[in-house]
Amino acid sequence: MTPPGERLQKILAQAGLGSRRTAEDLIADGRVTVNGEVATLGTRADPETDAIEVDGALIGVKQGLVHYLLNKPTGVVTTASDPQGRPTVVEIVPPEPRVYPVGRLDADTEGLLILTNDGDLAHRLTHPSFGVDKEYLADVEGQPTRGAVRRLREGVALDDGPTAPAKVSLVGDHTLRITIHEGRNRQVRRMCDAVGHPVRRLVRVRIGSLSDRRLAPGEWRELTQDELRALERAVAPPPAKRSGRRSGDGRRSTSRPGSGRR
Repeated sequence: MTPPGERLQKILAQAGLGSRRTAEDLIADGRVTVNGEVATLGTRADPETDAIEVDGALIGVKQGLVHYLLNKPTGVVTTASDPQGRPTVVEIVPPEPRVYPVGRLDADTEGLLILTNDGDLAHRLTHPSFGVDKEYLADVEGQPTRGAVRRLREGVALDDGPTAPAKVSLVGDHTLRITIHEGRNRQVRRMCDAVGHPVRRLVRVRIGSLSDRRLAPGEWRELTQDELRALERAVAPPPAKRSGRRSGDGRRSTSRPGSGRR
């Protein structure tokens, strides 16, 4: 009797990780786990219920998962609904399946925002322990000095504590490129206020490895498989160290006590 589930190499290929032969090589190299157990070429799985990981990154093979990239225009709020009747980001994308924004952008902030029904990925993208970079272009009042830029880089004191060091450069007389990995409320605006240069316009241009200069304000698209894999790798836990090494016939060997160099 055939075990339940699909062949693992078929699931990996359908998830966009390459051909079935490539998937077989990933499995043979011990890089694939199912529910925490290292898979073999005979492993079968159910993509709806099993946690399938490659190099520690959970692959999005469950049916019905969608991942949208939206260029949020100003005046739109990052919520599922708004008691004040303002337009929301979820009204811009398809109504089904229901999706939610990953993190927040202020109503008066523009730029890239991910919306998804993939709760696990959304949690990891917003959790501070993973430190996913977010890059902004900030048009500010006045012309920032080298000292102001240095203060932003080193961290500034806010009412909820000092900010972590940031990547900051002056790319125009009044424009700063700021990359942070924290997610505090109105953080970039408050940072610029703290150094005496209030923000006039703020645009998020990158989330991790994800960017798209061609996406106009108010436009959205689905993430590609390569983009999704890159995000998942960015928030994957460190891979567990595998003991031993492979011998010429592909079997894993271990060194006997005292047999190796110290």
